[in-house]
Amino acid sequence: MPPKSDSIEGIVLGFVNEQNRPLNSQNVADALQKYNLKKTAVQKALDTLVDNGQISFKEYGKQKIYLARQDHFNIPNNQELDQMKMENSKLQDELEAQKKAISEVEAEIRVLRSNLTLEEIQDKEAKLIGEVKEMEEKLSTLRSGVVLVKAEDKKVIEETCAEKINQWRNRKRIFKELWDAITENLPKDLKEFKEELGLEYDEDVGVSLQSCTELINPDRLNREKSFIICP
Repeated sequence: MPPKSDSIEGIVLGFVNEQNRPLNSQNVADALQKYNLKKTAVQKALDTLVDNGQISFKEYGKQKIYLARQDHFNIPNNQELDQMKMENSKLQDELEAQKKAISEVEAEIRVLRSNLTLEEIQDKEAKLIGEVKEMEEKLSTLRSGVVLVKAEDKKVIEETCAEKINQWRNRKRIFKELWDAITENLPKDLKEFKEELGLEYDEDVGVSLQSCTELINPDRLNREKSFIICP
């Protein structure tokens, strides 16, 4: 009489038959920890199943290896195997079709999620209307001929900017002189040396002395240059 499926012998027998491979008592005990079975109880169940002829075993020295009884399995014949292969192939095709359908649905969901909701569209519209109104008010102010920057303020800004640009130019000259002196006989690659020191040139950070110079009134800049030594 086969053991009940919820008994220790039934649980062990079900596991051995399910695995259908050589197992020792430790393998079985480790796998059945979820049932809170002790190794001694598992060992006893294995021995009982062997005595009852429900599983077989082989001895290798002091260790016993337990095996499922192959005559307890329904082994399909060639025709049944072919039928199972056909069914498996059909299921694989259905699985691929389902995966494709799921992928298409997920892609559609991503597109829908990327679209704005009606509430978001209304909020964005209100924000854009406010920005347009603000810009129209600024444009109207400019068209009316209102002076936004006083002449004296503009002069101070231009002079300050010219001074900073000349300081920039002088610093570039000083750096170049020092750099040339330091690296004149340096056998090291200059680009690697620059990166090693963490130096950054104007172009490395996206600025240009020439483009900034062009922002200043050329006549004023020329006057400033006549009093400053430039490289």
